[in-house]
Amino acid sequence: MLLLSTTKPIYFKSSPQDHVSPPTSLEHLVFGLGSGMNIWPYRKELVSLYWNPNKMRGCVFVDSLPNDNKFDTSSLPPLCLSSNTTQFPYNWWGPGGQQSANRMARMVKDIVEMNYSNVRWYVFGDDDTIFFPENLVKTLSKYDHRLWYYLGAHSESYLSSQFFGFGMAFGGGGFAISSSLAKVLAKVIDSCLERYSYLYGSDGRTYSCITELGVELTQEPGFHQLDVRGNIFGLLAAHPATPLLSLHHVDQLDPIFPNMTTIKALQHLFEAANVDSQRTLQQTVCYHKQFSWTISISWGYAIQIFPINMPLPDVLRVQLTYNDWTTSRNVLAPLYNFNTIELHPDPCKRPIIFYQDNVSSRKDGIIMSSYKKSFQNCSHNMALLKELELIKVFTKKLDLDIEQLQSPRRHCCDILPSSSNDVMEIATRECRGEELIFMH
Repeated sequence: MLLLSTTKPIYFKSSPQDHVSPPTSLEHLVFGLGSGMNIWPYRKELVSLYWNPNKMRGCVFVDSLPNDNKFDTSSLPPLCLSSNTTQFPYNWWGPGGQQSANRMARMVKDIVEMNYSNVRWYVFGDDDTIFFPENLVKTLSKYDHRLWYYLGAHSESYLSSQFFGFGMAFGGGGFAISSSLAKVLAKVIDSCLERYSYLYGSDGRTYSCITELGVELTQEPGFHQLDVRGNIFGLLAAHPATPLLSLHHVDQLDPIFPNMTTIKALQHLFEAANVDSQRTLQQTVCYHKQFSWTISISWGYAIQIFPINMPLPDVLRVQLTYNDWTTSRNVLAPLYNFNTIELHPDPCKRPIIFYQDNVSSRKDGIIMSSYKKSFQNCSHNMALLKELELIKVFTKKLDLDIEQLQSPRRHCCDILPSSSNDVMEIATRECRGEELIFMH
């Protein structure tokens, strides 16, 4: 006898991965930048460093719009008027807080309601956040925008992270929210502004609301809040093996290249980033076994020569060239969220530094970057080091695939034969299968 089942058929819901979509591109991103009319005239030069009006979409949200056309917007994002947030309380108890924190937090609602088409990611930052758009696209391509993602990084300062929360993406460093999450967040953000009136900044309000939705921060170390002061050479020379996504507080720090203004120094860095964005600041280390030199390359920025054999873990530690953001006398010693190493008290025993001078791309696809000596180590009386004035680095343009982004590996380098003592040539490449980076 044939038995017919009376149960309903089971329909399996397709996963987002079942639908093939084109690769994420810059056109899929929408930027929301927080500013104010009192500071925008001073910050717009920073935004123009990276903004491409032909490819990028978004707004600079301000508290009021100018009465005239005194701003040249040809190379800048449009100015957008933030929605009124005076109805929301602001009860931060400490110094430095501003009512504008509510306005900035509501930016996610303002920009979602502008109904941009074909959006996969919303990227938020301040008017002094320097983004590297191509690297943002590459990094975001690792993730499925149809899932709920909150991407960013905490502060470099341990005390800042401890105070505001290790799970919070610090807003100045920039953060990204998938379009699927942003649409939901836009619907509930007002209720969160009511509940979290006692918090300091907009990023804390955004984080708290996302947390209530059950979503946690996905760390991306390429975002840099830069809660430090002074010379950030140590941070830039030991960048993690992940694309550089942002730099913050740049107008409150020393220029990243010597003998330049802050803007000129950043333009100089972008000259390298415009040639090979994904390789910018990527640290490669090789050893000159004949002279026992350790050579650390921060591509597009600087090269250091340590006239000693330094184990790789020591080279990768961040040199304390900067000061802590916190100036409180109650702090006995600055604490950071990464491995650090003190500068040698004797300047003559510090590494020799060569700063990036020029980057060019040849017809055969090889990129040549040159670095000129800036600091001569004076205690190592070695003729070859004194004669060396220029280092050339030869690379191929870096184009990371999804697997390399998900499982990053540092590149290796080889010191090339040279007939001149004043020039050194180095070639970088992918490390071989079982290759180790050490002094052979």
